[in-house]
Amino acid sequence: MDSGGILSGCHVLVVEDDYFIMDDLRHGLERHGATVLGPASNVADALDIAGATQRIDAAVLDINLQGEMAFAVADALRARGVPIVFATGYDRGILPAADCRTIHCQKPVEPEAVARALAACAMRRADEVVPG
Repeated sequence: MDSGGILSGCHVLVVEDDYFIMDDLRHGLERHGATVLGPASNVADALDIAGATQRIDAAVLDINLQGEMAFAVADALRARGVPIVFATGYDRGILPAADCRTIHCQKPVEPEAVARALAACAMRRADEVVPG
C-alpha cells in the first residue's frame, strides 16, 4: 500500500458483483493508499458492512448487484454522509433524483479514474465540514 497516495487514510467500501472488476478496483485503490472495506457482492452484504463499520469515508457502488438494484445501499450510505461513486454500465439517467450529483464512472472503469473520483469526493466532503 502506498501511504502517500491520493487516497491515503481513506476507508473505501467497494460494492461490486463481478470478481474481476472488484479485484482490479481493490488493487487499484490500495495502490493509491486506500483501505478497502468489503468488498461486498450483493445488497445484503453491503448493507451489513455499512451497518457494522463505523468509519466509511467513501464508497464505490455498482448499481446492479446480481440482479438487485443497489439504491438501498446508496440511501444507507447517503444517510451517513458517505460520498458515493457509481461504477456501472448504466448511464446517469437511471439514477434517482437524490443521486443526480453523485459521481458516475461508466464501465468499463479504470481504477485510476475511480481513485481520482473518490479523491474528489473526499476533498469535497472535507470542504463541507464546518469547524466546531
